[in-house]
Amino acid sequence: MPVKLFYLPESPPCRTVLLCGRLLNVNFDLKVVNILNGEQLKPEFIQLNPQHCIPTMEDNDLVLWESRVILMYLVSAYAEDDTLYPKDLQKRAMVDQRIHFDLGTLYQRAGDYFFPTLFFGAHLDETKKARLAEALGWLEDILKGRTWVATENFTIADLILCVTISQIEAFGFELGPYPKIRAWFQLCKEKLEPYGYEEINEAGANALADLFRSKLN
Repeated sequence: MPVKLFYLPESPPCRTVLLCGRLLNVNFDLKVVNILNGEQLKPEFIQLNPQHCIPTMEDNDLVLWESRVILMYLVSAYAEDDTLYPKDLQKRAMVDQRIHFDLGTLYQRAGDYFFPTLFFGAHLDETKKARLAEALGWLEDILKGRTWVATENFTIADLILCVTISQIEAFGFELGPYPKIRAWFQLCKEKLEPYGYEEINEAGANALADLFRSKLN
């Protein structure tokens, strides 16, 4: 049976799962849940996922949410090898660290800066902009002497951070001060291009950015 994915095309976490599916040749049965219209609060969706968030994945009897965990599962279940999520403990620890850096620092700070405007029309906060710039500086440092963020190969950590960076850029944040991020980001786009990067990620990032710009005061 196809893996069911409850998602919204504009959502960055959903886009990471869609791209991972393309990398793994996993065919999703796609179910749009428009959180902007409150569709995540329908009783049948809350029964499936009490936290009523997207993406949510259903693979036979397994229901998962949290996009980064979904990626870990998909690679472990469907990849032909462990390149995207290594089994070697030290390499996996590095991938996990970068994933948690995205979750708890970079994506969090991007959300803190952009989402109050996106969802509530609030003014942009310069203090939060500085905190996002600080996090980007840390990613710039992480990339010193590296081609990819965690191991010698492209991994799901690169995929996750690539989608985050693409949304930050689409929102209009200047990446000029971060040459290593820009070089790595270009490599990520080239890696993902055969798997629908423009169709899945750029289109979604630009659509969300258009909504963001419409809320600017």
